[in-house]
Amino acid sequence: MKKRFIYAIALVMSVAMPVSLSSCDDDDDKNSVRSTSASTAADSLDYAADNAENWGKYMQAVATYLNADATELYNDWNSSYDGGASYASNFKSAGQAGASSFAAVEDATQQIIDGCIDIANEVGEAKIGDPVALFAAGKTTDALYAVESWYSWHSRVDYSNNIKSIQNAFYGTTNGTKSENSLINAIAAVDAATAADVDAKITAAINAILAIPQPFRNNINSNEAIAAQDACAALKDALEKIDISAIPEATLQQVNVNYVDNVVLPTYKKLAEANAALLAGVNAFVAAPSNSKFEALAELWLAAREPWEMSEAFLFGPVADKGLDPNMDSWPLSQSDIVAIIKNGDFSALGWTGEYDEENASIEAAQAIRGFHTLEFLIFKDGKARTVKD
Repeated sequence: MKKRFIYAIALVMSVAMPVSLSSCDDDDDKNSVRSTSASTAADSLDYAADNAENWGKYMQAVATYLNADATELYNDWNSSYDGGASYASNFKSAGQAGASSFAAVEDATQQIIDGCIDIANEVGEAKIGDPVALFAAGKTTDALYAVESWYSWHSRVDYSNNIKSIQNAFYGTTNGTKSENSLINAIAAVDAATAADVDAKITAAINAILAIPQPFRNNINSNEAIAAQDACAALKDALEKIDISAIPEATLQQVNVNYVDNVVLPTYKKLAEANAALLAGVNAFVAAPSNSKFEALAELWLAAREPWEMSEAFLFGPVADKGLDPNMDSWPLSQSDIVAIIKNGDFSALGWTGEYDEENASIEAAQAIRGFHTLEFLIFKDGKARTVKD
């Protein structure tokens, strides 16, 4: 997830809002966000006859960009990157002068670990930590809007899948089993205690996240949310203690090859296929809108979302260099701009061209009105698929 630090977001839909908590209250209500039904001017922004055409075209535009980005990302790793060899070849050829951007085999393996450290930190400190900190500071509404994936109420699954992406990176598979040539086995061969500690803390972080009461946005200040944040911090600390210097180069080479072939490529292949299916579903909905097709779109979005979240332990290479991460996963969104687009039907601001520059304001603005979460907003409301209004 490309984190955008914008929390003063316009209220554009009916949302779960907190009960007012008095500063003199002493009961347990102060430790949770209670859900009530709140009506806002956003009710008029439901999918309806007066905006159906623009709504459908917006979904098509976003799904088209997602499909293109997912396809490009897979092709960069699998086929050719920037007109040369694939990024998979670049990674697996680490240490070979002229064949790789990695000067040593160990550098590529360390990149695997660093990617895992980054996402463990992001889940704990940003995805969970930002809402928790805002709530603790008394900024309850800001805390609610800082929660990623709140339109679909899919936050906990997203975050746990981020940690599972770490597990996949260390296990060298995507099915929860440990490959013979896995990073976790290579570490265990030289430091069994560290390997066991990392393995245990990965599982503990996954379980702690899933223990947060559903939905997370209604339980931001729960004890379980704090525990999940702590579990992610403990995992990050364990990952940072890993020392691969004693592992033979030949073993690291096997780890790197296995990681690319059995984790990265299958994950990105699934991402590309799922986003192609999502685009097809959007096109089918636009051709003949119905409640059942909204429900089908919700399932297709969830299916496309999973491999993306499972890839966040390797947000390096093409996904970072080309801005494909913020293209697909910027959060929070510019909801006021999204609402304006639904009303005016002008989708030109979604695209950008040229070399990616993360400091470019116009690129950032484009990324804030497209991607998974924009499509999530267009498909979901209050954790459920939207409906077709008369």
